[in-house]
Amino acid sequence: MKPFRWLAAGLLWILAGVVGLLGAVLSVTVILLPLGIPLMMLARRFVQLAGKLVIPRSVRHPAQELGDKSSKATKKARKTGRDTAKKGRKATKEALPGRSGLLRRKKAPVPLRRKRFWER
Repeated sequence: MKPFRWLAAGLLWILAGVVGLLGAVLSVTVILLPLGIPLMMLARRFVQLAGKLVIPRSVRHPAQELGDKSSKATKKARKTGRDTAKKGRKATKEALPGRSGLLRRKKAPVPLRRKRFWER
C-alpha cells in the first residue's frame, strides 16, 4: 500500500509542477493573469495533497490519533471495570449462600435532640 501512495504522490507532484509552471507563464502576460492565478492555486493544492499522501496519518493529525487511543483505553477500562464488578458480585453471592448477595445496612440511630431553653 505504501509504494502505491508514494507513486501517486510522485505523479501528483510532477503534475503540480507542470500546472504551476503553466500558471506562472500565464501570469506573466497581463491578459491571461485571471487564468494563471487559479492554476497556481491548483498546483499548490496538488503539492499539499502529494505531501499528505507521503506523510503518515499519525504525523498529520496527532490530536485525533491521541483521541482514538484514549477512547480505546477508556473502552478497555470500562470493560475491565464491568468484569471486575461481575466477579465481585459472584464472589459475594458465593460467600453468603443464604442471602440475596447484598448486605443490608443497619439504620443509624437517630441522635437525641437537645431541648431548647424555652422547652424546659
